[in-house]
Amino acid sequence: MTGLWRILLAAGMAWGVLMPQGGAVAAAAKRLEIVFVNPGKIGEVYWDMVAQTMQAAGRKLDARVEVLTSERNYRTMQELGFGVVARHDKPDFLILSNEESAAVPIMEAAEAAGVKTLLLSNTLIGEDAVRLGPPRQKLKTWLGDITTDLQTAGERMANALIRTARDEKWQSPDGKIHILGIGGDEITPASIARNAGLKLAVDAAPDVVVDRLLFANWTQSEAETVTANYLSWASRKQIRPAGIWAGNDPMALGAMRAATAAGLVPGRDIQLVGLNWSEEALREIRAGRLLLTDGGHFLLGGWSIVLLRDYADGCDFAAVSPRVEVKTSAITRQNLGSVADLIKTRAFDRIDFARFRAKAGRCGHYDFSLDALVSSMPVPEGVAD
Repeated sequence: MTGLWRILLAAGMAWGVLMPQGGAVAAAAKRLEIVFVNPGKIGEVYWDMVAQTMQAAGRKLDARVEVLTSERNYRTMQELGFGVVARHDKPDFLILSNEESAAVPIMEAAEAAGVKTLLLSNTLIGEDAVRLGPPRQKLKTWLGDITTDLQTAGERMANALIRTARDEKWQSPDGKIHILGIGGDEITPASIARNAGLKLAVDAAPDVVVDRLLFANWTQSEAETVTANYLSWASRKQIRPAGIWAGNDPMALGAMRAATAAGLVPGRDIQLVGLNWSEEALREIRAGRLLLTDGGHFLLGGWSIVLLRDYADGCDFAAVSPRVEVKTSAITRQNLGSVADLIKTRAFDRIDFARFRAKAGRCGHYDFSLDALVSSMPVPEGVAD
């Protein structure tokens, strides 16, 4: 009997190694070394939160995540990436974002060095996409990408503005609803997708006009300037501005300042929408000055570590597709309480990232929804909606 129990115990221990918490199939799991070349600036809320969720997920999934920041300089980003792949002790994975189409030379260097890469937020576009094809073909070490459906987000944001303007009867003398669009830039995939969503919504609404689609380089100050110029023009043309669509929260906040300076009361005379789920935007939603903030896409940082942990443990996300697309969600006054504390405190260690791993036999199947996020966190004592 003693020998039988010894066999059963050994089998049970082996099964425990093969089936880690979260359900993904694994060989003997090892600590992962992951480097993220952050394209943003230190202090830039969105990219800071991407990096913070990566590191929080790493703490839950036995991965050390090193973050290198390029300060919005694509040359610096490339230098940092080249430096990583040239190291004697190379990381298991390198995470990049194809901001300003700058990731390709790093990916090619990583291929030569045998370093596996994952693209986050911005993937290949244009000639690069044609030349290199999909992941794992010409570049074998390019495992795939994790992006968000930002076109749907942009469309949802615009439709919220349109619905409110119709309900409030904010038409101009020409009978049309007039909107200002503020995009981040004209070249990154994330911006192109959001802007395309705005166009889809407006094309389906014959009573709506986008007077201008202006670009503010993702910044609050530039958005404030372009909005002030637009509102001055609209006043001269006797146009009643009904809404301002901004491609991220800082630009929405800049537009809000300009609207207030022009004598408008945001939320009462004009509606604004943003994207990022930033703490500042949630505060303005609570105050009734911002209609919504779409997003949750900063969690791509955490989700990317889930994918790489599963891949390293033998549960390849490419079993479904090497291209993982995550849906965003809109935060309004109605569901504000579900994430407000998480974003205010940035207590991303509250998220049980292990719960999001693919289940055995279901590699590549993930639920990264808002509902799943909320259910993965304990409710802090004393927190109310």
